[in-house]
Amino acid sequence: MLKWQIGDVTVTQIVELTTASLGPHLLPQATPDEMRAIPWMIPFVDDNAKLILSMHSLIIESSGQTIMVDTCIGNDKERAYPRWNKMQGDYLEKLTTAGFSTEQFDTVLCTHMHVDHVGWNTRLINNQWVPTFSKASYLYAEEEWNHWREEEQEYGPVIEDSVQPIFDAGLASLVESTHRVNDEVVLEPTPGHTPGHVSIHISSRGEEAIITGDMIHHPCQIKHPDWSSTADVDTVQSADTRHKFLKKYANQPILIIGTHFAGPTAGKVVKDGDSYRLDY
Repeated sequence: MLKWQIGDVTVTQIVELTTASLGPHLLPQATPDEMRAIPWMIPFVDDNAKLILSMHSLIIESSGQTIMVDTCIGNDKERAYPRWNKMQGDYLEKLTTAGFSTEQFDTVLCTHMHVDHVGWNTRLINNQWVPTFSKASYLYAEEEWNHWREEEQEYGPVIEDSVQPIFDAGLASLVESTHRVNDEVVLEPTPGHTPGHVSIHISSRGEEAIITGDMIHHPCQIKHPDWSSTADVDTVQSADTRHKFLKKYANQPILIIGTHFAGPTAGKVVKDGDSYRLDY
């Protein structure tokens, strides 16, 4: 379990699982040979130089609020990907071990509505999907909801079991992609991976951090911003967003926390020749 301090704000990582099996599908350009050619990539690949992806939540403690960012895959859910299908993981136990209870969360933020970012929004109780964080307000970017309410996901009934029950329970709020959660936490639009995708920008006492979401799936996309994921809804826009983001934040004292980055998970983006690298 990793933790970071950004001024008065604490960010805690809760890992549901890590995998090296999704890389070739998500980023086919990121071959082992390509990865071996990038010396700083070692913590983010396995012994065979295959991409490691971490499925984790990030918990922000800010201004007296406890904020959950992305809720991973979830248990008991029918999914097309075999490892995720009707999973029986220990995510809630990890949450408890880290000192958090499901009832203490004030806000749940989903960077977007893909299968591995909304799963623990709900859990199965008496054969019904009920909100896991029953006292929280779940904030969704309105543009994101408008897309997925009309579009099926290939992974399974994601909206039906992990998003719609939140609306049915009266806990969902639709917000702008620039919504300010509090004085220290604000949404930052980073579209392309999905139409309403957002990153989370944290500022406190002169220090800053950004939680990427899937605007950057893997650190290899910092070296190669043109490499778009096969899961991107708009690959051209996602690459453009990545280029603009890296240009804006390179060589700045801003911690970049990757939503799927394994190993150290976070670092600072620095200019490296005609591209960029992550210093961790």
